[in-house]
Order: sequence, then C-alpha cells, then structure tokens
Amino acid sequence: MDGPFNSNSNSNNPRTLLCFILFYMHVSVFATNHNHNNPFTTTAFLNRYWNKHITNNYTKPQFLFSKASSLTLIDSAKLAKSLVNPNFTINDSFCSLAKLYCPVESLRQSNISKLDANFAHYTNKNFANYGTSKLSGLDSFKNYSDGINTPNESFKTYSKSANGHSEGFASYGKDANVAVDNFTSYGTSSTGGSGEFNNYEDRTNVPNLKFISYNSDTKAHKLRFTTYSDDTNSGSEGFISYSKNGKSAKNEFVQYAENANIIGSNFNGYSESGNKGNDSFKAYGDSGNNPHNNFKNYGSGGVSESENFVNYRDKANVGVDSFQSYARNSSYGKVGFVNYGNTFNLGNSSFKDYGKGSKGANTAIDFKSYNLDRSFIGYIQKGVTFASYNNVTSNNVGSSRSEVSLNKWVEPGKFFREAMLREGNVMIMPDIMDKMPKRTFLPRTISSKLPFSTLGLSTMKRIFHASDNSPTERMLVNAATECERAPSRGETKSCVGSIEDMIDFATSVLGRNVVARTTENVGGSKQEIMIGRVKGINRGQLTKSVSCHQSLYPYLLYYCHSVPKVKVYEADILDVKSKTIINHGVAICHIDTSAWSPSHAAFVSLGSSPGKIEVCHWIFENDMSWSVNDI
Repeated sequence: MDGPFNSNSNSNNPRTLLCFILFYMHVSVFATNHNHNNPFTTTAFLNRYWNKHITNNYTKPQFLFSKASSLTLIDSAKLAKSLVNPNFTINDSFCSLAKLYCPVESLRQSNISKLDANFAHYTNKNFANYGTSKLSGLDSFKNYSDGINTPNESFKTYSKSANGHSEGFASYGKDANVAVDNFTSYGTSSTGGSGEFNNYEDRTNVPNLKFISYNSDTKAHKLRFTTYSDDTNSGSEGFISYSKNGKSAKNEFVQYAENANIIGSNFNGYSESGNKGNDSFKAYGDSGNNPHNNFKNYGSGGVSESENFVNYRDKANVGVDSFQSYARNSSYGKVGFVNYGNTFNLGNSSFKDYGKGSKGANTAIDFKSYNLDRSFIGYIQKGVTFASYNNVTSNNVGSSRSEVSLNKWVEPGKFFREAMLREGNVMIMPDIMDKMPKRTFLPRTISSKLPFSTLGLSTMKRIFHASDNSPTERMLVNAATECERAPSRGETKSCVGSIEDMIDFATSVLGRNVVARTTENVGGSKQEIMIGRVKGINRGQLTKSVSCHQSLYPYLLYYCHSVPKVKVYEADILDVKSKTIINHGVAICHIDTSAWSPSHAAFVSLGSSPGKIEVCHWIFENDMSWSVNDI
C-alpha cells in the first residue's frame, strides 16, 4: 500500500521510527489535555521564533502564520529523512497531506461509457476512452470546471471511432487558474458528428492544453472553437497531428485566444495529408499581446485543402508566427490570409518552404492586406497573390493607435499616482484576488534540503514527477530562473520557501523592529471604491520596506525584495454609495522609477516615462509588505 512518501530505500531504522511514534503519541496526549498551551505545535514554534527575532509587541501577522505547514512532527521528520534517498518522489497522498500543488500529468484509464452524458458543474475527472466506438448521441460539458482553481482533465481517445457522435464543451474551464487539459487521439477515426468548444477556458490564467492526434483519420467530423482561451494569460496550446489524414473535415477557430496575453499555439502536422478539408481561423489571436504561433507541416501533402485566416493576429501587439512547410507538396489547395497581422507594433512572421513542391497554379495562396515584417524562404513562385501587401519596415507603424490600444493590456486601477491616496477620492480598484493555487509553506527542515535552483532542476523534476516540456517543468524552471535573476539597480532580493526564511530576510534588511502588513480581503475588487482614512507609514515619508509576492511552485514560495525610495500607506476602502468600510488596503508607492523599463505597464497606463513620475499599487491578497515599526 502506498503511503504519503515514495521511496525505494529499505534503510529506515525501526528503532528510530518507534521513537518518533512514541514521542508523537506523548505529544498528542499532551495536546489533548493542554491544547491551548501545547509547545509542540507549529504555531507555538513560530511564536517562539517570532519572539526571538522580532523585538516589538505589535500583533503577530496571523495571515502569515496561517500559511505554515500542516505537517505533523512525525511526518516532517519522516520526509526530512526520506529526502536523502536518491529515488525519493512525492506522491498524491503527500501532496494532499502537505497541501502542495502537484499538477496531474498522467491519469489512469477510466471505463468506457456507451451512454449519452451531461456533465454540468463537473471538475477534475478523467474521460479516457469515453464514447469510444459510440454510435450517434451527444455528450455535453456545460460549466465544466467553471471557476475551479487548478483543474486537471484528461480526454484521451475520447469519441474514438465513433459514428455521428457530437460533443459540446460550453464554458469549459472558465475563470480557472493553471488549467491542464489533455485531448490525445480525441475523435480519432470518427465519422460524421461534431465537436464544439464554446467559451473554452475563457479568462483562464496559464492554460496548458494538448491536442495530440486530435480528429486524426476522421471523415466529415466538424470541430468548432468559439472564444477559445479568450482573455487568458501566458499559456500554451499544442495541436499535434490535428486532423491528420482527415477527409472532408471542417475546423473553425472563431475568436481563438482573443485578448490573450503571451499565448503560445503550436500546430504541428495540422491537417497533414488531409483530403478536402476546410479550416477557418477568424479573429485568431485578435488583439493579443505578443502571441506566438507555430504552424509546422500544416496542410502538408493535402488534396483540395482550404485554409482561411481572417483578421488573424489583428491589432495584436508584437507577436511571432512561424509557418514551416505550410501546404508543402499539396494539390489543388487554397490558402487565404485576409487582414493578417495588422499589428500596431512590429511582429515577426516566417514562411519557410511555404507551398514548396505544390502543383503550381493548382495551389492558390492569397494575401490580402497582409502587413508587417515577414520572411518568405523557398515559397512557391506560382499561384501566390499579394493584394494590398504592405512591406512595412518603419518602427513608427501605427504609433498613435499603439498608445491608445496598449492601455487595454493594463487593468484599470492596477497603477495609480500617490495623490489618489487622499480621503474622499474615488478610483477603480483592480482585481486583487489571489489567483495562485492554494498551498502552504514547507517546514524549513524540509525546504532547506530541496535543491531549489536551475542546477537542481533534474532532481526537482524527479521529486515532483515533472516530465519534459510539461507544465510542471515550466513551473519549476520559471520560478528558479526568476529567483536566480540578477537584482535590478538598488534591489535586494531573496526567494523564501518557509516562514522562518521570510522572517530572516525581512529582519536582515529592516532590522528586528518590523511589522508585516497585507490588504485585509478582496472587497472592492474590480469596482469603483472610495478612499477612507489614510495612514502613511513613517508619517508618509520615504521608508525602507520588503515586499513579498507569491511565485507559482509546488509549495508556497515567495519572491521577497526591497527597492529604494518607497512610501507605504494603509487606507480604509469604502463602498462608494453607502460609505461603509469594505476593506483595509495596503499600498506601496515607488518614488524612484528611473531604472524601470520605458515599456513598463505603469507608464502605458499612466502615460509617462521612467523617472518622471511616482507609481503606486495595492498589495494584493496573500502578498505582503514589511516595514519598520513606527508605533
């Protein structure tokens, strides 16, 4: 039977474990009779640590103490001992016990269902082989994983070899955070029917989607993606061998990744060797921020294939597109680009071997109002029409439109001027809700033994079961890379994985007479608020502070840093109509912005440049600000 620790080692000493068990039983009995004074709890330990390192009698920050590890003494001791084993890994039981974030990347096969299904308000299920060889019918996924923080779903070989079977995904994964969905061999060899993805992962933060061999070898199976990944942030979608060898397949992407931020899409072998397929990309990546799209072997070897890109990457900011061997060796195909890449800041498009080897004029490739810099390497010389093709090289393209449109990428109220922090002022508060997965710290006895670094990546991948190129691997790499980044001018920084580490860093910068503050709740988010009573820390003068922001990682990890010349404020947040207090906010104002990038979102939002204005922002839920106690 699996326990919370996976280890192939047989070196555990029975006598040592017996001592731990007897000690823990003694502690448990003691706790039962003296619960309020039990010196062996995590809270009691943190109280002692705080009192030893902090000299004032200011109220201890319960919002910080609540993030302490939930592991018992015996579990902590056993885990610390297990970490010396080179084959040690963490399993799902321990992830749940320690309240860690462990994405599911390989799920067990589920039973095959032959019945119609209506999944409303479902979440985190495995639909492998679901609907396989099904004859007609309809499956509906409505509000599936809606609002769930970290959904993990697997649809492997779903609807495989089905005949006339339809699937509907409405509001799937909407408002989710760090979603992981896997559609492997979905609809393979199916005939007729349709699959519709409507509002799929709308407003999701860090979506990770895999469509491998999706709709491969199908016949007349129609797929439609409407408002797919709309308004998402920094995710990736992979379509590998999508509709490969399909016959009369029709695929539509309508408003795909519209208004998304740094979304990456990979179409590898999409519609390869297809026959009479019809693919349409309407408003794909429209108004996106720096989208990256890769079309490799798209439509390669196809017969009478038709692809249409309408308003593709229209009004996007920058962006990179790669079309490698697109429509290569195809016959009688038709490709249309209408208003392709009308971005207001220059992007980069690369067409390598585009249409190469196709049958002359029988393959028609049409570019209408195609804009921005691009590279055509070895593309077909006949059958290509460029209508209103603008070879723009100036860096001043659409500068006036750029200044206006870029503001849409900065949430209203995210940055503001110091003068707004005056009683009676009305302003918009951004969404300050914590979008990270719920986790706790690890005890320092454990976190200190983990090789948190880019050099220790292979070990961390093994411990957390992170496969190559997986979302978990990216999470491990991104956190370690950011923490190892050289500090900016005047910055002092550290990444902390335990409460003890955070206390140590804050006191090393500010001294032992410190106070930790955070915004009390999320009241007022995404709406107009009124500023109530305002208190400036250090009487509103420049002060030293340490700000700590969460990083996405399996256990709770904070990026803590101190930057020069800041002011810290506390303010009551009032409802505009009733004037009642709905929140108590903490804000920090950066007085010296001279080292910031000119493209920083604050300057886009407030309309200025580095060093010319101060920039303020709220401390979001579960982030915190440390400063010297001035009471």
